[in-house]
Amino acid sequence: MSGVSSAKPYDIAKRTVWDAYQQVRANRGAAGIDDETIADFERDLSKNLYKLWNRMSSGSYFPPPVKQVEIPKASGGTRKLGVPTVGDRVAQTVVKLLIEPELDSIFHSDSYGYRPGRSAKQAVAITRERCWRYDWVVEFDIKAAFDQINHGLLMKAVRLHIKEDWILLYIERWLVAPFETDHGMRVRRERGTPQGGVISPLLMNLFMHYAFDTWMQRTSPNCPFARYADDAVVHCRSRKQAEYVMRSIASRLAACGLTMHPEKSKVVYCKDSNRRAGYPHVSFTFLGFTFRPRKALSKQDQLFTSFLPGASADALKRM
Repeated sequence: MSGVSSAKPYDIAKRTVWDAYQQVRANRGAAGIDDETIADFERDLSKNLYKLWNRMSSGSYFPPPVKQVEIPKASGGTRKLGVPTVGDRVAQTVVKLLIEPELDSIFHSDSYGYRPGRSAKQAVAITRERCWRYDWVVEFDIKAAFDQINHGLLMKAVRLHIKEDWILLYIERWLVAPFETDHGMRVRRERGTPQGGVISPLLMNLFMHYAFDTWMQRTSPNCPFARYADDAVVHCRSRKQAEYVMRSIASRLAACGLTMHPEKSKVVYCKDSNRRAGYPHVSFTFLGFTFRPRKALSKQDQLFTSFLPGASADALKRM
């Protein structure tokens, strides 16, 4: 594919399309609804990339339906993933390469999921440290978060930071691209962004930046948190504060079209040798680690109870 771009309504560098393909190739992944694998796509690579660039540059690129796949969850039940075609993954990566640096620069420092240079390990480490300093934790999970994102609110957030018409055009098209089931049925989507799409985690983080992160910073600045996509913990000084914060978060999420998962959300007391009050919940699981009272050895070789993380039962089963 030649590096020289012809005059098109939208100025998309061919080099960006090539870089996007290289990322998709490195990440591998399954075929979409067309059953075309990466190896199939590469059989006529130059033609396929040129066709994609040509359509994206002219505004005539329409994403194909997303293949709906159900995978089992460790906690039981299934999770619905949306698998785009190889070509559509390249197209999404083109946009991601261009907008991620700007969006990532505005994200909260305690947002750890799906970000360059951030990890679940960092989120667990900071949570461990804060549990020593704060007696109470609000643990919460958002029910089917990727499926529930409000398109209107999301696009409002996107337009605050992205001004290129063609990027806005394609993000809107990706949001409404239908699911196709294994029976060939196409299901319209009026909310959500498919978990499995290249650009979906970035859009999720942008949505949660305004739905939760900046709101928390504004309304509860003395309650630090760690969020990994739709899973988060908030640290509080007292039970009263924790219960108030949990109610406030549930109300805020509802106002943004999201639902706090009732079975995965609770107030927790970080019980240890110095915290001896009674409370029904003294443990929580975050990113595969269960935080609870555990025996530890002090620097003076004294045995005491600390509030520490360890691999959760579900994580151990998967090992």
